[in-house]
Amino acid sequence: MAVTLKEVAERAGVSRSAVSRTFTNGASVSEKMRRKVERAAEELGYSPNALASSLTTGRTKLIGLISDNFHNPFFLKAFDVFTSGLQARDLRPLLVNLTSMPDPDQAAQMLRQYSVDGVIVASSTVPPSFATLFEKAGIPAVFAFARYRGSDSSNVVGIDNEHAGSFAARLLIERGYRNIGYLGGPKTAVSTTDRLKGFSAEMASQGLGFSHSFSEEYSFDAGRAEMLRLIDEGNLADVYFGADDIISIGALSALQSRGFKVPEDVGLLGLNDLEMAGWDNINLTTIRQPIGQIAAASVDLMVSLLDDPERHPEARLFPCTLIERGSLRTKV
Repeated sequence: MAVTLKEVAERAGVSRSAVSRTFTNGASVSEKMRRKVERAAEELGYSPNALASSLTTGRTKLIGLISDNFHNPFFLKAFDVFTSGLQARDLRPLLVNLTSMPDPDQAAQMLRQYSVDGVIVASSTVPPSFATLFEKAGIPAVFAFARYRGSDSSNVVGIDNEHAGSFAARLLIERGYRNIGYLGGPKTAVSTTDRLKGFSAEMASQGLGFSHSFSEEYSFDAGRAEMLRLIDEGNLADVYFGADDIISIGALSALQSRGFKVPEDVGLLGLNDLEMAGWDNINLTTIRQPIGQIAAASVDLMVSLLDDPERHPEARLFPCTLIERGSLRTKV
């Protein structure tokens, strides 16, 4: 059976409250007392009960990590760095899959039941109502990978998606492309609309038009299905900015299955820099989104919110960089 706080107190010859204070961050306890308690705890193999300590501190250290796109390997990588980052700061990630829970109220209720101290929303497709919902519930929230227009007090960490869109358009024009297409994710996704906005503005500034279409979700199958539809309609552009790597990889599969060569017949540009984008059989030129920096900044911002819930909301944006591979023609 687990060693109890009472047993540690008896071994150390101190009160149970002294043991409790020793293992409570910020509690007052003398250095001599701390050494006695820690030595007794080590001898007995005692570990503090995190759930029990939350009753004393009023903090569970649970952070809801929310997403709704488990089809996209980008988010599997994101979960890896987010959970590692939270655990390194002595916080406990509670992973929440919204795929089967589209109702924001249902999600918020579940998070309240677990008494989370805060939430990190790692998605660009959840509805903007999430921002105001967490505000009303008094749950500190950080939104990663997307900008939310539904609230002026949202904490946001990610890239400037409009700038990424304009960067992509400028690159394709510089490479000599003129018959250009935008292949986005879901129409309602903030990342899709923001990237399209920046892409459109840059194309217009150059006096050029472009075609655009959308995939049903950020997934390989959705990107492949949309590109197959474009092929069957016989209205292919010379190059596509697939505003996500996994969509671009699906589009690449569709093109190759119909006998098109990339980049000789059709060029492709992605965004994210997934590990698989660099595989030899994919070799996708892409715009890198710095997942590690975004995750670290999101966790850092969450810690700041927990320390000071009244702090002014902020946006932390990171630049994108081009990762040159083999799915675009070389510079003209």
